[in-house]
Formats: sequence, structure tokens, C-alpha cells
Amino acid sequence: MTAPLIAIAGLTVDFDTGRRVVRALHGVDLAVARGEAVGLVGESGSGKSVTWLAALGLLGPRARIGGSARLDGVELVGAPVRLLETVRGRRIAMIFQDPSSSLNPVHRIGRQIGEALALHRGLAGPAARAEAVRLLDRVGIPAAARRLDDYPHQLSGGQNQRVMIAMALAGEPDLLVADEPTTALDATIQAQILKLLGDLRRDSDMALVLISHDLGVVAENCDRVAVMYAGRIVEQAEAARLFGSPQHPYTQGLLDALPDLEGPRRRLTPIPGTVPEPARLPPGCAFAPRCPRADAACA
Repeated sequence: MTAPLIAIAGLTVDFDTGRRVVRALHGVDLAVARGEAVGLVGESGSGKSVTWLAALGLLGPRARIGGSARLDGVELVGAPVRLLETVRGRRIAMIFQDPSSSLNPVHRIGRQIGEALALHRGLAGPAARAEAVRLLDRVGIPAAARRLDDYPHQLSGGQNQRVMIAMALAGEPDLLVADEPTTALDATIQAQILKLLGDLRRDSDMALVLISHDLGVVAENCDRVAVMYAGRIVEQAEAARLFGSPQHPYTQGLLDALPDLEGPRRRLTPIPGTVPEPARLPPGCAFAPRCPRADAACA
């Protein structure tokens, strides 16, 4: 890899629950280069979203963050709020999972995009409105000028997701973190959103981190993949190598649980159990209780 745009090293997160301190991330190491697309996969509770919320300082006062997250050599962990505010949205933008809860239902679309343009690029008035129209055109929303005066409830789920992407692009970021950007969308709209993200990345040399449960989506859209389990990255490799020859039993289990579209029908092989809660991790390897290859050494 060339010099990374962002390098996360030894990132830890502890949450103070009031009665005890619980560790949610256990030393995450991850680097993303300019223009690269990296997939972050794993079951719910693995720590995928927390990794990026921690790097951006968005976890709140009960979180204690350790380790390092350097953007072009500038440390973000423990950085003052004033510095982080110049990074959030401007250098690193994040698309959250559910647009219906991320967009304000009582403000028009134009006002919400305009707020991002004012914060990150200093635009206001007619200039901001013209740029908002351009962004909505860019993400494929028809009649963009008219849609600026709509409220979120007047748009479909796919259109609201495109509005979220337009807001994320308002700051012309170097890195876009897309957290399950197609969760609530049907297959056709999902394909359109993913193609849009790919086109935007190629047009602007923007790096992309795609957080997803859908291994097929990651395989088709990412150059490299990192697999997370119980607050750790357990495997990462180039996408073709990881899907062609997975090394970790957890990665193998995720792929074995996928149905084959071609060939004879077979019974799926699910991974038994669930991801353990951070406060109840087993000793040794966290995956051992669910792993078919576990032995005494794993504990």
C-alpha cells in the first residue's frame, strides 16, 4: 500500500456503564489508502461502526478511546473538538444506516443540505441552493430543484438515502464511510446506490469504507476486506484472495452460511450461537465457543 490516507493502530474503546468498564474494541489496526475501497464485514456487535465513531470522536463522554487514528499524519484520537470539527464531514464523511432517523423530519431537504454546505464550504443563499441542486443531480434524484423544497417523508427510502449521500458529498470528503447504506432498500435500488458510490469514488479518487453484512455486495465493490469479530479484526486481505481462500474459521463460517445460486441444492451450514457481549467474552479466542475447529489451546 502507498502512504495511507488514514491509519488506525491499536484502537481501543472502553465504555463506562456506571457499574463497570467494558472493553468494546481490542486493538483494531486498519489502514485505508486514497481512492481505495475497503469492506468491513462481520455480524452485528462485532465493532464495525464503533471503530469509525471512535476515530471521529462521536461516541460520547462514557467512551474512553485509546490507540491511534491518523489522518494524513494528524492524530484524531484525543484531538480537540475544534480540530475534529474540521475533519468530520469535510475530510471524512459518514453515511449512517437509517436515513429516516438521520434526516430531520421537520426541515426541508434543501435546508439540510444547505447546512452541510455552510459548515464545510462556507456557501449560503443562491450559491448554496445551486450547489444543493447540483449534488442532488449528481446522486440521481430527478427534478432536483423541486425536491429541495420537499420534506423527508415526501421522498422514498431510496431517495432519502441519496439525499444522505448528497449531504455526505457536500464537504467533498477524502474518505466516505458508508455504514450499511442499503439495509432497508430493495435489490434494484440497492444496486443503483452501490453503483453510484462506485462512480463517485472513481470520479473523485475518494476512498470508501463499506460497512456491510452482505458479503456479495462487499465482494463486488471493494478492493480489500477486513473481517471483524468481538471487537477485533480477525482477518484482512485483498477481496479476491479472502473470498477465494479464507483463512480464519470465522470467515470460513460466514462464507459457508451463504446459499449457492448455481449447482445442486445443499443444506446451509450456519454458525451456531451469537457474537458474545463485550462484558461476557470467553477466555482466550472469542470465537472458540462457536468454532468447529476449537481445541484446548484456544482457551
